Amino acid sequence: MSEGLRPEVAEGEHMSGRQATARRPGTAGHAGLEGREIAIDPGGCTGWHYHRVQLIAVVKSGTLTRILHDNSVEVHRAGTSFIEPPGARHRHLGRNHGSEPVVLHVTCEALPEGAAFSIPIQGPPGATNCACSGPAL
Repeated sequence: MSEGLRPEVAEGEHMSGRQATARRPGTAGHAGLEGREIAIDPGGCTGWHYHRVQLIAVVKSGTLTRILHDNSVEVHRAGTSFIEPPGARHRHLGRNHGSEPVVLHVTCEALPEGAAFSIPIQGPPGATNCACSGPAL
């Protein structure tokens, strides 16, 4: 885990793998930022979910396969980045089909203390559910 990050598991989290969080307080009129390192073990997945705020993610290692709200598929390899828009209409699922952990560095607007990072939701019509391996986060 990166220095300065603390392991954090918020109640209601559901993704397999590990997470660590670092917060930067905001200033008057500006929200703070939150950074997370998320690891998804080989064979693991996030389950269908969405986020309250927009995320910017960088893939540090591994290959992440994301299935989006319209059932399209995006593959992100180490060194690439992507943005996840907020809201239930942008539900998605992440899978690690590889043999090494997927490690993501995610930055977003700071969430209220104790707020879940992701919100579980049913997949879109015609989507396959994920049988996640590993402990729920």
